[in-house]
Amino acid sequence: MTLPAPDLVETPDPHGAFPRLSREQIDRLSAAGERRAVRPGEVLYAQGKPAADWYVVLRGKVAIQQRDGDDARTLRVHGPGRFLGELGLLEGQPSFFTAVAAEPGEVLVIPAGELKWLVFGDPVFGDLVLHAYFLRRALVIGSGDGLRIVGSCFSPDTRRLLEFVARNRLPYRLDDLDQDRGAEALLRRLGVPAEETPVVVLPGAGVLRNPGNAEVASAVGLRPERQPVGVRDVLVVGAGPGGLAAVVYAASEGLATAAFDAVASGGQAGTTSRIENYLGFPSGISGAELAERSVIQAAKFGVPVAVPGEARTLVPRDGLYAVGFDDGTEIVTRTVIIASGARYRRLPVPGLEHLEGTCVHYAATSQEARQCRADPVAVVGGGNSAGQAAVFLAETSPVVHLLVRGGALAADMSRYLVDRVGNHPRVRVHLHTEVREVVEDGKAMAGVEVEDNRTRVRDRLAARALFVFVGAAPHTRWLSGHIALDEDGFVLTGADVGAFAGAGISRAPMPLETSSPGVFAVGDVRHGSVKRVASAVGEGAMAVRFVHEHLARER
Repeated sequence: MTLPAPDLVETPDPHGAFPRLSREQIDRLSAAGERRAVRPGEVLYAQGKPAADWYVVLRGKVAIQQRDGDDARTLRVHGPGRFLGELGLLEGQPSFFTAVAAEPGEVLVIPAGELKWLVFGDPVFGDLVLHAYFLRRALVIGSGDGLRIVGSCFSPDTRRLLEFVARNRLPYRLDDLDQDRGAEALLRRLGVPAEETPVVVLPGAGVLRNPGNAEVASAVGLRPERQPVGVRDVLVVGAGPGGLAAVVYAASEGLATAAFDAVASGGQAGTTSRIENYLGFPSGISGAELAERSVIQAAKFGVPVAVPGEARTLVPRDGLYAVGFDDGTEIVTRTVIIASGARYRRLPVPGLEHLEGTCVHYAATSQEARQCRADPVAVVGGGNSAGQAAVFLAETSPVVHLLVRGGALAADMSRYLVDRVGNHPRVRVHLHTEVREVVEDGKAMAGVEVEDNRTRVRDRLAARALFVFVGAAPHTRWLSGHIALDEDGFVLTGADVGAFAGAGISRAPMPLETSSPGVFAVGDVRHGSVKRVASAVGEGAMAVRFVHEHLARER
């Protein structure tokens, strides 16, 4: 085992990711834990395992390392007053790193379970820890540490894994068999033949060979080991802003609640680089941070969000509902809140599929930005998601081409974003423009061929990545035949249910209630919904109020 050098210099903290606790804060925290001496080389927590305790450095230094067998690489060093850990500590995930004492010292040790209550119970301390942990996760994502995915970017399974870990905000690095010389050497060292790729190398040297998303989720702590038993009061299907709001309000009011999402918590909002018009966040908040805060809040009330868990069936059963999931799980519940959102629409351009996850993206977060740093990129779309992505990507990309099919940004984009896009020196807006072809250079993307939809004149723009934001289709196939849908597949609710022939409801539906009594819909999946985060959150809270009314009526 490689020991850290005793003369390591403490890592600077220019962005607030490694704040120092005051003496008063440490004294208050001491009542919840114990002070303990540490010796050089002592491991406080190891990568690949959930950390059982939370540490504050009182004397000496602690090194944060990434270990590969007997080799260790020191990433950061913390001195007195700093606390250890990362976002996964609050969510029960295995650690991506090892913390080891670099010199004789003393630490304050607090059980991880106790830390959660300290975070929830003290708003000032809680915000300090949460903000630092979000920044640390962003730093890890930007550094490429964490999981390693070894495979070909042309493999559908590799692209599936890349999308899954990115949507779940897990730090990773792709070792591309088609471009990275060291990828094959890594496979040989792991003893994995090429036909068994892609593989996911976990912190702690665990290797998953072409795993399903559920297997990865279980390995990194995203999926609870045990599913809820017994009849639930409410089952929330989907964990976007509307679904997460419903979970928090239902659980906090004592309802027996279960929650699932097919891909990742946060929904489409979770892929947004910055939400600037959400009430209470004047400087904006990233979709990832909003999602993580909501997941932690749901866990505070005892409801973890199970990921991945795709609903496949909804069947009435003796006055209850049975919802079946893709892994065979069945949840029996008194009410259902459908928040399954919508799936991204693809561009009708040939050859995009094999570039998805590497050059073609449907989200613009720090994960994707890291892949195309310093390269020109193209963004397709004229709504808020496209505008937010263009501004965010322009922070690192020299040129961002915003390709808009219509003739004005203001038609579908908020005024504040129109101004930001129009005033940004590195964003070039192309109106009346549609993508016709992706230009490849060997095994990478070199540009896009676009066409003016008025003149039919074509042009070629240099771009190493393409970001697509052209709307979404509702995820409601599993509801067909049981719940009233409009012609586009969105769920009808309230007065819109009307005289639906298959309605099983004998009274006027409550707002947000579907054609089946006790089944509600919120957010983007609902016909006529307002495509705003605040609206979805409000609908999630409202749906819980109607759940109470339905349960009271049934009793």
